[in-house]
Amino acid sequence: MEELKHECGVAMIRLLKPLEYYEQKYGTWMYGLNKLYLLMEKQHNRGQEGAGLACVKLEANPGEEYMFRERALGSSAITEIFDTVQSNFKDLTKEQLHDAEYAKSVLPFAGEVYMGHLRYSTTGKSGISYVHPFLRRNNWRAKNLALCGNFNMTNVDEIFARITAIGQHPRKYADTYIMLEQVGHRLDREVERLFNLAEAEGLTGMGVTHYIEDHIDLANVLRTSSKEWDGGYVICGLTGSGETFAVRDPWGIRPAFWYQDEEIAVLASERPVIQTALNVPAGSVKELMPGQALLINKAGKLRTTQINKVRELKPCSFERIYFSRGSDVDIYKERKLLGEKLVPNILKAINNDVDHTVFSFIPNTAEVAFYGMLQGLDDYLNEEKVRRIASLGHSPNLEELEQILSRRIRSEKVAIKDIKLRTFIAEGNSRNDLAAHVYDITYGSLVPGVDNLVIIDDSIVRGTTLKQSIIGILDRLNPKKIVIVSSSPQVRYPDYYGIDMAKMSEFIAFKAAIELLKDRDMKDVIAAAYRKSKDQVGVPKEQMVNYVKEIYAPFTDEEISAKMVELLTPAGTKAKVEIVYQPLQGLHEACPKHRGDWYFSGDYPTPGGVKLLNNAFIDYIEQVYQF
Repeated sequence: MEELKHECGVAMIRLLKPLEYYEQKYGTWMYGLNKLYLLMEKQHNRGQEGAGLACVKLEANPGEEYMFRERALGSSAITEIFDTVQSNFKDLTKEQLHDAEYAKSVLPFAGEVYMGHLRYSTTGKSGISYVHPFLRRNNWRAKNLALCGNFNMTNVDEIFARITAIGQHPRKYADTYIMLEQVGHRLDREVERLFNLAEAEGLTGMGVTHYIEDHIDLANVLRTSSKEWDGGYVICGLTGSGETFAVRDPWGIRPAFWYQDEEIAVLASERPVIQTALNVPAGSVKELMPGQALLINKAGKLRTTQINKVRELKPCSFERIYFSRGSDVDIYKERKLLGEKLVPNILKAINNDVDHTVFSFIPNTAEVAFYGMLQGLDDYLNEEKVRRIASLGHSPNLEELEQILSRRIRSEKVAIKDIKLRTFIAEGNSRNDLAAHVYDITYGSLVPGVDNLVIIDDSIVRGTTLKQSIIGILDRLNPKKIVIVSSSPQVRYPDYYGIDMAKMSEFIAFKAAIELLKDRDMKDVIAAAYRKSKDQVGVPKEQMVNYVKEIYAPFTDEEISAKMVELLTPAGTKAKVEIVYQPLQGLHEACPKHRGDWYFSGDYPTPGGVKLLNNAFIDYIEQVYQF
């Protein structure tokens, strides 16, 4: 019911023909720029805090700019950066605007290589200096580097210590700057290696430059710079000489997809955006595999190569439940199945009384799971009808049949998100009252005092919107019972791989477990988990254990859900309230290829995740208790 911060999105384009080709075939040399805009807008769900793009012109003459970048902040950043780029062309004559040769030699952003980024801050750091792509400038074309990514590193402290020890000086203590320094440092070494080889062959001047640019191997650069990275990532980059790359983490946590034909090569964070932007079938779009890099050299030759050894695969399940667009053919099926899997637990919550229950959903991202839930309920009702008809014998009359066959699953649009909370109302009581009216209801959508109301959501993380707005507003319809259903399991642990949920105090499941331990006089469990966690500080992250699991261990999922209801139900609520969660097994059955479930299970895919959880738990306990 409350929005999670999404992770970032990336888009990359390499045109494989001269600009004249696109002018002739598509009526504009801006074909690449236009496709980048489409790829970015179709991934707007992944970034509403900022956006940026970079462009490289191949074979620019000395003295001419060949690398361009534009960035902006805010939810309209995509429009802003493309407006700024287009403003460079507004005073051109029609002839100039359609002259690809003129564009290539004179106009900024008229290149063959493009990279775009959509930013959602997961670090709490904001401002234009944190908006990707990041640039590292140099007088050697091949040493220029633009970098962007969808990622979060969990061992920034270790990497920072190591690279400063060898004399490097990152401009900021942030993972993107540190990665820029690492990749840039190895790129420098690769260029210098080739420089020495070129000189040894007797080359001079531009001969050396061309030798370097024709022989540079970014696989070497990525292998040496990424081997220590602990986290989930898809990192994309361009060099000033036109080399293009994307590399995915070896656990497969963050996703990337690519497509190539004779005109264009494209990479993006989501498959359906490539399908839509280029009008190609799902089968033509390939997934960048874990630990793999996509490399396109200056000549436009594409290859994939294994950069890091594949680890235990843990692709992010939240991608499937919530973050990615539901228009992907596989994600659509998975979300429907998530809804369908919940039917037995929903029927239990309403005592199988489907005749006196109205089903609905909040928010829009839960709509596909809602359709799956309805399908499962329809199947259940059809089985009921068959049993009832069979029990009537071989010659039921029309009235009896009509009575049975007329039963329907009742679905309504019960809740509507009406307004966004306006921050100019700063005074506490007024603000709380406004928050309570973020959602509105459809009056008359159920029979007061008779009907149950089942509302499905994709995830319940903090529970604040449930408490402040949703339960109270739904109660105005006077349902007999309100059942809140989550298509994902209980979110119990922070994420450290690109989603903005890092504090233990944010999770309603964690709060509920802590309260249950207090209620049952089991504070010693909290103290023991704290001591064990504290004893791990300074231990190598590879040896760390997740002791936060001990906080949840004494309780069933149902006990924790019941405690959540106590914590989240506003005073004065007349209806009985129940929260039903997806079992972890249901998630795995619906999304079998995406086993990354650490937010629910605490099984982090990398050692860095356990280390950061350990720190977060210690911070929480030391702020709240005195041990």
